[in-house]
Amino acid sequence: PSMSKRKVIVTIAPTGGMAHKSQNPHLPTQPAEIAADVLRCWNAGASVVAIHARRPDDGATCNAEVYRDINSRIRAGGCDIVINNSTGGGVHGDMVKPLAGDRWEIAWEERIKGMDAGAEMCTLDATTLNLSFEGKQILMDTPITRGRELAAGMKARGIKPEWEVFSPTHILQDTTTLIGEGHDDEPYFINLVMNVHRNFQNAMPYSPRNLQMMVDTLPKGSIFCVSGIGPSQLEANVAALLLGGHARVGLEDNLYFRQGELATNVQLTERIVRVIRELDMEVATPAEARQMMGLPRVGTPRPEFALG
Repeated sequence: PSMSKRKVIVTIAPTGGMAHKSQNPHLPTQPAEIAADVLRCWNAGASVVAIHARRPDDGATCNAEVYRDINSRIRAGGCDIVINNSTGGGVHGDMVKPLAGDRWEIAWEERIKGMDAGAEMCTLDATTLNLSFEGKQILMDTPITRGRELAAGMKARGIKPEWEVFSPTHILQDTTTLIGEGHDDEPYFINLVMNVHRNFQNAMPYSPRNLQMMVDTLPKGSIFCVSGIGPSQLEANVAALLLGGHARVGLEDNLYFRQGELATNVQLTERIVRVIRELDMEVATPAEARQMMGLPRVGTPRPEFALG
């Protein structure tokens, strides 16, 4: 009997909470732009979208109303892509507040708003990081109590967490601890963020060996994708595919198609889809991705932007 091809979940991360249009004019920041871009990427093969919201002035926000606007526009286009809203937010706009001594903090009370927009999935950064961005030192302060609050909040709302980790310790400590406490169900979807080490303290540079080490520390029952930041996006994704993982591309992680050539989200999606097919794998439809990730999350209220 012929073996069926391995299905790969393709996540598109169109916006993020860092980059500005001045760095890449193709970056979609407003709800109508984001929704139109997501529709194009879905048509190109993306099965999950990792959404970051922006204010009208393009500053980062986790305002649930803005997320609802984006989510509704995507669904209004007849698009069944899996919707994932961020609870990490970003490094400007609503998301930062001053600390003593000329330092800044990513506001916890803003982050948790990301859970209240009816998404099927939300990012869960159970990570404490110091970020350097545009001359600012910014603390992302997530002790285990806050990680627990996010995990419990997602469970109560029927949201599947996407665990976002930057180093092996993030997997072995908080992610494994919170999963062990019963806050998530198999399969655990884990996004390995690599190559942001120049700006994020406690992050790992990308290399095949470093990726292999991260994958080796994943809890039993996990599935994973890799956010290869900047120039590592393509090779980190290829390595992830070879290790049985899934793919994630988009301008959130990388603004360039190749050196010196600014990308669009559709270009990045189309390229990874070509690579997946060349490797004799197949892209998962959103319905297949839901099945693979255990969506909709059972035994909890059904999120309003879920489908399938």
